[in-house]
Amino acid sequence: MADQKPADPKSVMESVKKTGVKILDLRFTDLPGLQHHVSYPIEQLSEASFEEGFGMDGSSIRGWAAIHESDMLLIPDPSTHLLDPFTEAPTMVMICDVIDPVTKQRYDRDPRYIAKKAELYLASTGLADTAHFGAEAEFFIFDNVRFDQREQHGFYFIDAEEGRWNSGRAENNLGYRPRYKEGYFPVPPTDHYQDLRSEMALTMEKCGMEVECHHHEVATGGQTEIDLKFDSLVRSADKMMLYKYIVKNVANQYGKTVTFMPKPIFGDNGSGMHTHQSLWKDGKPLFAGDGYAGISQMALWYIGGLIKHGPALAAIIAPTTNSYKRLVPGFEAPVNLAYSRRNRSAACRIPMYSASPKAKRVEFRPPDPSCNPYMAFAAMMMAGLDGVENKIDPGQPLDKDIYDLGPEELAKVPSMPGSLEDALNALEKDHTFLLKGDVFTEELLQTYIDYKRTKEVDAVRLRPHPHEFMLYYDI
Repeated sequence: MADQKPADPKSVMESVKKTGVKILDLRFTDLPGLQHHVSYPIEQLSEASFEEGFGMDGSSIRGWAAIHESDMLLIPDPSTHLLDPFTEAPTMVMICDVIDPVTKQRYDRDPRYIAKKAELYLASTGLADTAHFGAEAEFFIFDNVRFDQREQHGFYFIDAEEGRWNSGRAENNLGYRPRYKEGYFPVPPTDHYQDLRSEMALTMEKCGMEVECHHHEVATGGQTEIDLKFDSLVRSADKMMLYKYIVKNVANQYGKTVTFMPKPIFGDNGSGMHTHQSLWKDGKPLFAGDGYAGISQMALWYIGGLIKHGPALAAIIAPTTNSYKRLVPGFEAPVNLAYSRRNRSAACRIPMYSASPKAKRVEFRPPDPSCNPYMAFAAMMMAGLDGVENKIDPGQPLDKDIYDLGPEELAKVPSMPGSLEDALNALEKDHTFLLKGDVFTEELLQTYIDYKRTKEVDAVRLRPHPHEFMLYYDI
């Protein structure tokens, strides 16, 4: 990822000599979307390593192999090499593909493999050869966070110097904090994090990523957005994992903490990850046309697929119980499964900033940054392709203000699920579109659904909520 040119093992080894790297850091991603790593003295790396790989135990990785079949190989992808901007010892980072050492086949539960299979399937259809994705991840920057959950207590406590709740503090208080829901684009000193965001953005650029812009977001308490330029599906997912790594580590260096949890603060906006997507063939954009909002029939069918499969997609693109504290009807949240060129409460928006055919794209707004980008991008593309293949009509656009719709009109607009449990049920019922080309497998999806139900849905359901004491203690 150090540049846009594919790197081969030989050029990586030359880079090792030239840069004086001391440590090799290999990275991969688990099913829920957390990145893991293992480090080696650089002498362990040779050109043969790119075929032979490095052994690891997969049994302790969430959603991965059972203990009796846990041996895995990590095969470095030379095109992803970069120098880690945070380590003291010069360290070369590479993202790895995961291989079964017995069969020498790619491991089905490696999320990056799912994304690669999605790209292969797209090419096999002949409809397009490239899917471009551009994700706008939002996150919060806090100064302190405490949380605990035990048998007889459960709590969380967040603090942020920029949080409006600190306006009444007696000491060390200079004011200048965004009001709730009024944090969009204020200049410093109300925006406390201009320099911090700039350092994050410049570190991303140093690592070969192209940043389009950064800004404060709507919520108080340090909500922020940094936008990357679009890229192909797998590369965009790789970059989103690196994005999270950079953001968290730059913040950490300044004694701050970052969360990509979609809804950490009650009563203010949550964090989304609006995902722009388009299909291209032979270097030409396929979503530009003379239809609604200047888009093509293919783009409309793609939207039809996203809308039809929206409830099932929810389990992958908004994959936490906390996601549904953000996706709540009646607020700005994009819960309405409809499309529009201007209505931000519609799940699919067609941006109108540019008339250029290359800028024509669909912005899918329900995803949030807690998702696994490899799985989320792949699932969205498969839903959109299903729409194109089956010519799914997305219906009429939702250009009215959602608040102006009467009850009868609103009832006709399908919406996203109201909970992770509902989303998992929808995925269980509707996932055939994900199985095409073996992009996702029945076994992987069932593993994912079971993991989410037992480790997250049931885990939250079984524990008393602090607010329940407010509601019911004296009943």
